[in-house]
Amino acid sequence: MFYDGGYIMGGMHGLWWIFWIALVGVIVFYGWGRPSSRRHGPRESPHEVLKRRLANGEISADEYEKRQLLLDRDAGKG
Repeated sequence: MFYDGGYIMGGMHGLWWIFWIALVGVIVFYGWGRPSSRRHGPRESPHEVLKRRLANGEISADEYEKRQLLLDRDAGKG
């Protein structure tokens, strides 16, 4: 009397598969795609980057002083 050959139940089963696959996809996309601060450590301030570059010999002391003055001026410190 109510037998339709299993079409409706098969369709609902397929929709549940689509739902779960989409849900897992969303979780993976939002969980995996974003960098975590735990993996990359704390961010360096511009002054810390400048000090590190001076210590590594990437810039000279004169260049360090010029850039430090620019950073301080832009931050409103001087």
